[in-house]
Amino acid sequence: MKKIGLISDTHNWWDERYEKYFADCDEIWHAGDIGSLELALRFEAFKPFRAVYGNIDDHKVRTAYPEFLRFAEENVDVLMTHIGGYPGKYDPRVRNILYANPPKLFITGHSHILKVMYDKKLNCLHINPGAAGKYGFHTVRTLVRFVIDKGNISDLDVIELND
Repeated sequence: MKKIGLISDTHNWWDERYEKYFADCDEIWHAGDIGSLELALRFEAFKPFRAVYGNIDDHKVRTAYPEFLRFAEENVDVLMTHIGGYPGKYDPRVRNILYANPPKLFITGHSHILKVMYDKKLNCLHINPGAAGKYGFHTVRTLVRFVIDKGNISDLDVIELND
């Protein structure tokens, strides 16, 4: 069993509450627009960290992290990318990957809109944790936590960071 802290679109913003809300997580996953390699290293120093780069990330972040990250965790096939769309409106860059070999969990960022949706056609859960940084049009910053255990995804928790 692993407890995952999921974050996206920090845009180089660090909030001390990340450590508070992810303290009992086994890993932190970042769905892009980290903002700087220094911020990524701060996450890495705190917990095991997986990430993809986003459209605002510079060459240092793009060298350290991929555009697409596919891996298995607790028998769950995970695909993570920054710009991916959502069920019914997948981005062309990822659509063929999804339909050819659907993951069980598809994680994206970019929109700054928190979404958790199940795609019945692909038998796939889509999670976009919204935006955790201060840059963008969003009015509430959000984080997500969940548990992955023996092929199951459960105990999804949404945290709102109201300032």
